[in-house]
Amino acid sequence: MAQTRVELANGIHLDVVDTGLPDGKPNAETLIFLHGFPESHRTWRHQIAHFREKYRCIAPDQRGYRGSSKPQDVASYTPDKMIGDVFQLADALGVGEFTIVGHDWGGAIAWGVAIGGQGTRVKRAIIANAPHPLIFQRLLYTHPGQRQASQYIRGFRDRANDALIREKGMTGILQQEVSWGRSDAMEPEERAALLEDFKNRDAAVGMINYYRGSPIDVPPMDAPFELPADWTPPALPDLIIPTLVIWALDDGALPPENLDGLDGVIDDLTVVKVPDCGHFVPWEAPEAVNAAMTEFLDR
Repeated sequence: MAQTRVELANGIHLDVVDTGLPDGKPNAETLIFLHGFPESHRTWRHQIAHFREKYRCIAPDQRGYRGSSKPQDVASYTPDKMIGDVFQLADALGVGEFTIVGHDWGGAIAWGVAIGGQGTRVKRAIIANAPHPLIFQRLLYTHPGQRQASQYIRGFRDRANDALIREKGMTGILQQEVSWGRSDAMEPEERAALLEDFKNRDAAVGMINYYRGSPIDVPPMDAPFELPADWTPPALPDLIIPTLVIWALDDGALPPENLDGLDGVIDDLTVVKVPDCGHFVPWEAPEAVNAAMTEFLDR
């Protein structure tokens, strides 16, 4: 998939796949795809191939990744910066209204884009294995399984690992901190390309800074499994736009309890569960994801 270099109003440059308007469809809708950690726009390779004949598909390598801008300071990776990138990317490409699609960290950003853009720019939201921020934080406080699965975040945030990241790139820190099972669904050439991307030390710092810039609190395993007395949930408005949540049920990092309570914060919610599939559902189960998206978008 060919990429073009797009400069945002904030000075960030993103390498972007933009399929343009399909032939004969001057009023085609736009889907903006956001990849997660530790991948790239190619997370969505099967979806872009499937939907490009009907929709304009836009998929950036987000800041910190591959050839896109990679500021090295943590302050450049707070959620507002990445959410702002999406709206500025839409502006730069002449896109008004769009459907936001996100997985993993891209899904976390997509929640923010949807909440901030509903009623103005964002028509619908499609989220794949990315927890709603309110539900995720509650689970980190109260759910032993989610807290255990998220301890790697504490390792990513530990400044004692900076030398490891600089010496061995993303591969080193992943091998030390992450115990997710490796999926056999990734094609060998895709895996080889991803491992090559992991050698970029500046990108490794940028990718890790997503975790360091996040306000999410990950307690140690010996902390009480209860809501802190001084915790005040962030005042996030409910989502009122149609929202599809696709959830692979064998995700080693995010248990399905992240679905509990979504109907209390989303007015128009569709949930599609994908059994026998791990975290990277867009390419581990592309047929199921494409089918769920098609039914949702055709509503």
